[in-house]
Amino acid sequence: MKNCCLYLKILMLLNLGFVGDIYSQEPLTGSKKRLAEEVEKHQKLIQEMVDKVFSFSELGFQEFETSEYLTGILESHGFVIEKGIAGIPTAWTAKWGSGKPFIAVGSDIDGLPNTNQTPGVAYHKPLVEGAPGHGEGHNSGVPLSIAAALAVKKIMEEENLTGTLMLWAGVAEEQLAGKAFLVRSGIFKDADACLFSHVSSNFGTSWGDSGNTGLISARFDFKGQTAHGASAWRGRSALDGVELMNIGWNFHREHVEPTHRSHYVIMDGGDQPNVVPGTASVWYFLRERTYPKILKLFEDAKRIAEGAAMMSNTEVSHQIMGSSWPGHFNRALAETLHDNIQLVGLPDWTEEDQALAKAVQKNIHPEKGEDQTGLPTEIPELRGPVEFSIGGGSDDIGDVSWNLPTVVLRYPANMPDLPGHHWTNAVAMATPIAHKGVLAGAKVKALTIYDLLTQAEIIQEAWDYFEKEQTKELQYTPLMADTDEPPTYLNKEIMNKYRPELEPLYYDPAAYDTYLDQLGVIYPTLSK
Repeated sequence: MKNCCLYLKILMLLNLGFVGDIYSQEPLTGSKKRLAEEVEKHQKLIQEMVDKVFSFSELGFQEFETSEYLTGILESHGFVIEKGIAGIPTAWTAKWGSGKPFIAVGSDIDGLPNTNQTPGVAYHKPLVEGAPGHGEGHNSGVPLSIAAALAVKKIMEEENLTGTLMLWAGVAEEQLAGKAFLVRSGIFKDADACLFSHVSSNFGTSWGDSGNTGLISARFDFKGQTAHGASAWRGRSALDGVELMNIGWNFHREHVEPTHRSHYVIMDGGDQPNVVPGTASVWYFLRERTYPKILKLFEDAKRIAEGAAMMSNTEVSHQIMGSSWPGHFNRALAETLHDNIQLVGLPDWTEEDQALAKAVQKNIHPEKGEDQTGLPTEIPELRGPVEFSIGGGSDDIGDVSWNLPTVVLRYPANMPDLPGHHWTNAVAMATPIAHKGVLAGAKVKALTIYDLLTQAEIIQEAWDYFEKEQTKELQYTPLMADTDEPPTYLNKEIMNKYRPELEPLYYDPAAYDTYLDQLGVIYPTLSK
């Protein structure tokens, strides 16, 4: 009898259109059902926004087209826009409503260098060779937030609910150079909670220590003296200083803890071989698991830089270009978010979606042959604090998380088992996979916002956790100085180079139903 009831329940849920972890889902009712229906009404808008931002392919601090387009949509729906937040031309907020609770709703908008790719095509086929692209999927996050916010706004008006929604954009996340400046600007000082979203290949969220690293992003500028290369003894090579610093740091790696991560690129290495470089610069990311260890790495780097300057008879200065605290996320918000993930469930992937995912995965993992994972069909459990982490990636949402209760929604708009920051991670991001994943994510975010608006105890529990557990012994201290300014010059030259080639490829939703239609892509295109 029990098996029979379970079988009937499964059939009922399948007939209602739910997919994913069917054992834990319950049908939506009442206001939540209405809210999900309102999100559904924005399905076409989601597709247009996702595709449009994908086509802009803008890098950090240069997201001008992206910001203008997204804020224009919000302004047309009654949101009050403030631009140029924290001295960053492409940073903005969009507010609607009044009073408490004040909910901050954010996601990132920047792309990545060298990840330009034709969407829906499983093999490497850039639209513009060498150009930036959305090789992580940041074109999808703010569209998700907008769809959720518009649906919540409609229900708030119908039910006469008080509260303030503030949408905000994460600028230059790939440089970890935006959110600490946004925190410093004070945009979160009146907020009760922050709901952040980041693209993923499945639904998920977590609370507590995320296991990631924080970092300091710093540029070291060496100054020497130019001279003719044929009489180089008359000059002092700034490039020698950079190279000696890098050598010193690489020897130093043996003597730092295994939880550390560090990487560098030479930003300025001189002009031509027959001129001794008078200036040279190297840009470092210095990552560690805790605030004190991050500072220690930075002090080590400064000391090595000074030694390199002494050896090369040059001068050195440094500038912090960005920073990130290790993330710590809120338990009450994560539990609420996870409950709504279970209610919504994963999208209904088609055979075409799965075929594209497996073809792209085969490109990266040819040794697996036809045994590729495809797109997910089960939702993972809510994840708590990590017991131990060897370190890993960073996200400057960590700075926000140490200033107010914050949670991150990971939503299924991309494919699993890909390398990240790679052209393969751009393949899905203007296809039905991304469109359906963002729609599902928007429902989850809308339902969670509604819970915060109507259940004051969730926000109270969130602040209890934040004050009595998370920040009981460790308080937020910025990793940067008050005098540090956002490096808004970053990526300007790259975008100036590629924007003229990208502009003719911007998506035109008035002329084409989807970006795939505009590009003439047959979905899915699996091989040449």
